[in-house]
Amino acid sequence: MSAADPTILQWVEDALRGDQDAFAELVNTYQNAVYNLCYRMLGERTEAEDATQEAFIRAYMNLERYDPARSFKTWLLSIASNHSIDRLRRRRLTWLSLEEPLPPNVILSSDEPEPEEATIRDERSQAVQALLNELSVEYRAAVILRYWYDYSYTEIADTLDTTESAIKSRLFRARQALADKLSTQTQASSLIKPILESL
Repeated sequence: MSAADPTILQWVEDALRGDQDAFAELVNTYQNAVYNLCYRMLGERTEAEDATQEAFIRAYMNLERYDPARSFKTWLLSIASNHSIDRLRRRRLTWLSLEEPLPPNVILSSDEPEPEEATIRDERSQAVQALLNELSVEYRAAVILRYWYDYSYTEIADTLDTTESAIKSRLFRARQALADKLSTQTQASSLIKPILESL
């Protein structure tokens, strides 16, 4: 668990004193990370935007509960992931249409890719999203935090409010589930293999 950097802590302190601009800085700093998490969890652009907004509202309303000894990003993503899980449970895991375009800043690097490279990345991203949607919400959250955010087992456990051993178990089972699904999808297998190896 790592503490937030001094600038973030100052913004939090200022926001607690009612400085709206300070909270706006927090939103600007973390909105892409929160949106991308919500999008990968929920698989739908509009719902991800709503969930992102709700996550920041909840963070603002509970800002006094934030522990400065904890990473602010981890605390914020835990709010976003829990809210996304609640939404998924309410709608009972609907499926993402593969025609749904991907939002900006998901997986793609900041450099402008060549058209062929962009197409491959889009195909990979769509294949990944389709597979993510078949995982249980708990497994999905663990995979997203491990692969997209490169979180350690400890950080994932902190974000999802569980134990490190539980996270290792979820990732192991998620990997098995994905491998089983990929065994019948030859084309997707070549796209997703690097992800499985990273889990």
